Amino acid sequence: MKIVIIGAGNMGGAIARGLVAGNLIKAKDITVVDPVQASLDNLKDFHAEIKTTVSPAASDVKDADLILLAVKPWQIQKVAENIKCHLDYDKNMIVSIAAGVSFDALYGHLRKESMRDPVMFRVMPNTAIAIRESMTFVSSLNASEKQEETVLKIFNELGKAVLIPENQMGAATALGSCGTAFAMRYIRAASEGGVELGFYPDIAKEVVLQTVKGAVELLLANGTHPETEIDRVTTPGGVTIKGLNEMEHAGFTSSVIKGLKKSAG
Repeated sequence: MKIVIIGAGNMGGAIARGLVAGNLIKAKDITVVDPVQASLDNLKDFHAEIKTTVSPAASDVKDADLILLAVKPWQIQKVAENIKCHLDYDKNMIVSIAAGVSFDALYGHLRKESMRDPVMFRVMPNTAIAIRESMTFVSSLNASEKQEETVLKIFNELGKAVLIPENQMGAATALGSCGTAFAMRYIRAASEGGVELGFYPDIAKEVVLQTVKGAVELLLANGTHPETEIDRVTTPGGVTIKGLNEMEHAGFTSSVIKGLKKSAG
């Protein structure tokens, strides 16, 4: 399977590296396009067999099974115009990770007269894709079930991927992408609390990180609801319930929900 990635920035570069580290796509079948030579050189240093170019050849685009648009939303139209004449919609699948760019907008940029409608995917990963631990959401248009399965397999190499309807992309962005920042904010707050309790900052952070990691692994291993695990460590009149109630009095749960809803728009 041949993949062309347009954009070698944080996301595009991370996806290329992650795919090379996986088992599904070979490095020699990945072409990365970016106008910044230094970004391409970094990828070459990572794996010499990755093909890099500042401008894609017509054959690179036409022969690709999947073309990944890993550029900023305001760059989508220009990128589409640059490659549109080389696209072959009987072969190419188009994948965009540009947040907020709808299928309608993509269709307007990419549709070619006298050709079948393009197979398109919108994909929303998060920054943990850099370590192949992303929560990635995928929506499709004009795609077959087999094509959907292929794209899901690709992004499952980079963490966990799920298929959702396009109208849930805003909610998915808030929960899985903005959610990374929300989790980081809890970690920061808990670390600062640890310092106030008497730990040195580096030790406090280490304790919080391992505690959060352990909580996540516990839920994944047991398949339980968070409240079930909370009940197991909450004894009547104990210190855990006192802390939980104090956080709830300060609006912990409602603040998280309000923040998610605000981010989802």
